[in-house]
Amino acid sequence: MLQIEGWKRGLIWLICAVGLLFALPNGFYTKVEAFNDAEEIGSKGVGWPSFLPSGLVNLGLDLRGGAHLLGEVKLAEVYETRLAAFWPEVRNVLRDKRGTIGAIRQQDGGGGELRVRIGKPEAMAVALEAVRTLARPVSTLSGGMSDDIVVTSDGEELIVTLSQAEKLATDNRTMAQSLEIIRRRVDEAGTREPTIQRQGKDRVLIQVPGLGSAQELKALIGTPALLTFQTVVGQTSKSNGNAGVGNELVKAAEEAELYYILDRTPVVTGEELTNAQPAFDQNGRPAVNFMFNTSGARKFGQYTSEHIGEPFAIVLDNQVISAPVIQSAITGGSGIITGNFDVLESTRLATLLRAGSLPASLEFLEERTVGPELGQDSIDAGKVACIVAFSAVLIFMGLSYGTFGLFANVALIINVGLIFGLLSMIGATLTLPGIAGIVLTIGMAVDANVLVFERIREELKTAKGPARAIELGYEKALSAIIDANITTLLTAAILFYFGAGPVKGFAITLGLGIVTSVFTAIFVTRIMVVVWFERRRPKTLEV
Repeated sequence: MLQIEGWKRGLIWLICAVGLLFALPNGFYTKVEAFNDAEEIGSKGVGWPSFLPSGLVNLGLDLRGGAHLLGEVKLAEVYETRLAAFWPEVRNVLRDKRGTIGAIRQQDGGGGELRVRIGKPEAMAVALEAVRTLARPVSTLSGGMSDDIVVTSDGEELIVTLSQAEKLATDNRTMAQSLEIIRRRVDEAGTREPTIQRQGKDRVLIQVPGLGSAQELKALIGTPALLTFQTVVGQTSKSNGNAGVGNELVKAAEEAELYYILDRTPVVTGEELTNAQPAFDQNGRPAVNFMFNTSGARKFGQYTSEHIGEPFAIVLDNQVISAPVIQSAITGGSGIITGNFDVLESTRLATLLRAGSLPASLEFLEERTVGPELGQDSIDAGKVACIVAFSAVLIFMGLSYGTFGLFANVALIINVGLIFGLLSMIGATLTLPGIAGIVLTIGMAVDANVLVFERIREELKTAKGPARAIELGYEKALSAIIDANITTLLTAAILFYFGAGPVKGFAITLGLGIVTSVFTAIFVTRIMVVVWFERRRPKTLEV
């Protein structure tokens, strides 16, 4: 006989109620969004009861509008920086061989190589051997090991370049770091559910729904925010002056015709910052307070204690924003950046410094602003598609299976509500392909019910009673339902794992739809059939 324990009935209806409760805020999207925004900034939200869930299905770029950027990371700059930082190690190891190889001097080798001239070319083999001891092993894709540098010679010059294995490893590290920093910058700005993905070798796709324009996104992401503290070698008014080997010419931010000659190797970098906050200096002008980590504080304190009375350049994005004279040792690990800032600029600078500097500059190849009107058109089109599909399925099930079809239709409505409830609970982003996934789920949701109802029809033909036919219908259709939906769920999982952007959105809604469809078919529809049968006790069934 048909029988479902009371606790199972209560649990099934409880799951449905919780799912629909979490889906409810999406029916009042604008009010709930305003409520959440107010709560996020610390104000008391109005327009929505605080005791109710307030999670929303985030709308993607194609539904909400926003900014779209495709950027290219300049990986060659990282190679150049890597080799420039390698020079002190090369200099130190060659200095011990100076009696054999003669004088050593760094040469201008371009961005892809480090060149060092030695005084005694006949001793080049000694110099090569010494520099090769600095090589470190790098894992290759084949599982083997390779050195990170290649050391060769050209006449009286020793040449150091990065190996292909090191370049590949550097590319992967740089792209991973760039993605993380971009994500942190966007998150600091308080935007919702951005899409930040690597494309190919050196490109990054950035999509931020709800942002006003691509220019606003570029201002936030494209600024390198590279902060360094460097030794001041001298000053000049000539933009094309000779800085000397190992030095660089950097323009002053606030003086048009002033250039600083700085030691190319920084004493401390912004990567050693632990915090940065907007503040005001002693004159009441906007500034930025910063704090170093233990390593940065130690180096900063040691340098300032050894160079009292000398100028010290604070360089931001290749401009000297300040060059104060060191009055005393700064051992506390903190300081202040002053300049010609307004409040907004100091706040943005603090945000960028907290997020970290990009390891390389970012060139934007494509930028696009998607207006909210286009997104609204997509939402409206998606609504029409869902309504048409929903209505067609409801009519078909009602005409084909009568009362049982009505139960399936109620379960279908609950199913759609559960999908939106789950999307809201996990904070998923709904895109136009995601809507397509929901439309597909609507059609697939009744598939399990069709299998059950057709099985019940077959059992009724064997002259079994209505109760036994219903029981066997669910039992014998269960394996087919599970097998069919597991295969589809595996497909959705593969799409999610290997797909990107819109494909993932489709996979999420399809996967969640499969889970809710099986639940409503096996449990919700069944419990409605059982309750109906207990009350009506029909002698015959028409399915």
